[in-house]
Amino acid sequence: MRGIDVHYVDLGVGYPILFVHGHPFDHTMWEPQVRALAGRGFRVIAPDLRGYGRSTVVPGVTTMDAFARDQDALLEHLGLDVVGVVGLSMGGQIALELCRLFPDRVDCLTLAATNPYAETEQGRAGRRAMARRLRVEGMGGYTDEVLVGMMTEANVRALPAVADHVRAMMYAAPPEGAAAALEGRAQRPDHVPLLRRISAPTLLVAGQEDVFTPPDFTEAMHVRIPDSVVEIIEGAGHLPNLERPQRFNEVLRRFLERSRARVRAPHL
Repeated sequence: MRGIDVHYVDLGVGYPILFVHGHPFDHTMWEPQVRALAGRGFRVIAPDLRGYGRSTVVPGVTTMDAFARDQDALLEHLGLDVVGVVGLSMGGQIALELCRLFPDRVDCLTLAATNPYAETEQGRAGRRAMARRLRVEGMGGYTDEVLVGMMTEANVRALPAVADHVRAMMYAAPPEGAAAALEGRAQRPDHVPLLRRISAPTLLVAGQEDVFTPPDFTEAMHVRIPDSVVEIIEGAGHLPNLERPQRFNEVLRRFLERSRARVRAPHL
């Protein structure tokens, strides 16, 4: 697909959901959601993005546009015209690009821990510097520095198995793939003007203690996206789907079941 090999899981039958992971993770960040939904009236598709997991690493710069077009190609490959899309952090930005480029693909939208704003000048410089660092040093030092931040400090202590999973995904991320995505995010577009044009029902989720994408970002999207609801998950940081999976799954399933109810069975 588009000149690369894409690794993905495709489980269950029913209303199809595309899960788009964040940086610097892989499709396994969605394991609690896959377990909760696959085979229970939902078909769950969770790919490794280009440059991550077991998908092809492409050196250089990977833009949000390129990531979104990869998802479109995957859906084409699977014979799926319309899906529910769930994205977290960078995955949410890719989901917004999908809405911009292929709005008819998106039946419903879930954005978790997502920043819709264009990168600041300071942010661009920081991402490019980090990309250079990852290419030289690899993922180890970066992972150790930002694990607290991805999760709250309290959750790193209280949820050691989750912290180990997050750490392992970050350590295993190909440095060149992660760097290429950072370069691409440095030039990401401002998605705020797009928000008012999103017609798909939208669930906006934030961790109450997220330091990277605070709940204010989520509330700002809510006032712009016409058909949107907000859930702030207490006791969670930047990865509410892993830090508070039971609550996240409850909120997500309720939202997706409403979307599934709108779709007639012959279209599943």
